[in-house]
Amino acid sequence: MGYVVSTANMKGGVGKTTLTVNIATCLAKNHGKRVLVLDLDTQISATLSLMSPMEFAKRRKKRQTFRYLLDQIINPDSKPKYIIQDIIQPNVCNLSGLDLLPGDIDLYDEFLVSEMLHEQAVALGENNFETIWNRFERVLLGKILEPIRQDYDFIILDCAPGYNLLTRSALAASNFYILPAKPEPLSVVGIQLLERRIGQLKESHEQEAEIDIKILGIVFTMSNTNLLTGRYYKQVMHRVNQDFGSNKIFQTQIPVDVNVARAVDSFSPVVINSPQSTGSKAFSQLTQELLQKL
Repeated sequence: MGYVVSTANMKGGVGKTTLTVNIATCLAKNHGKRVLVLDLDTQISATLSLMSPMEFAKRRKKRQTFRYLLDQIINPDSKPKYIIQDIIQPNVCNLSGLDLLPGDIDLYDEFLVSEMLHEQAVALGENNFETIWNRFERVLLGKILEPIRQDYDFIILDCAPGYNLLTRSALAASNFYILPAKPEPLSVVGIQLLERRIGQLKESHEQEAEIDIKILGIVFTMSNTNLLTGRYYKQVMHRVNQDFGSNKIFQTQIPVDVNVARAVDSFSPVVINSPQSTGSKAFSQLTQELLQKL
């Protein structure tokens, strides 16, 4: 069974999705790994980094997105039309070994989830609704991924910014998480918030099951020469080193590179679109470092 890795940060705009799709692509392209990217963000940035909007629209019309699998958990159909293997798009970007489970712009309805869990609580005679909710978020992603976990070396979950149901469930289902951050003082706050939330997640579930997720490392993205030599960057690095230790920080940093942004226009990662670019080489080096850490 391979690794399940979440890419998460409480803050948006830190390059989380770019990190996800390029690490996944490097694992498949450079190291021969079988990799699945699961897009858990309603902005569907990971999906549109690996397939065109037209292709996504076709799949959404057929209900072949992650939303369908969620609906089967929340409001099951006795005769489901699709299984997870039908939803997964294999060999995206014409790259063997790189698969995508497309996200959706509308993933789930909070009211329907609450109604379903309330009915479960009544049926089970469970007075503590929090217990039922915790159990659901702990098993949701794990249950969906269970049929295909053996098929992949890596399943990488691209989480939405913030701390919603799917992010909590992704963290509960993961072996590791990667924390991308921009080299600026406010990044320290985002890192600390996520760490605190993960601590609370583990604590809230410890009565029923242990959540054994570990930080794989903090990755600084969108670095440039001015920031690298600047006073603010040094303050951030010093603070993060104090809080986490240098072993929790990836040595490889992802520089500002216009080729990374241009690659999005082609609906493919920069490591495919512009393999000789500075950004592409940094992602390749980061992926090598990730494998060494594991």
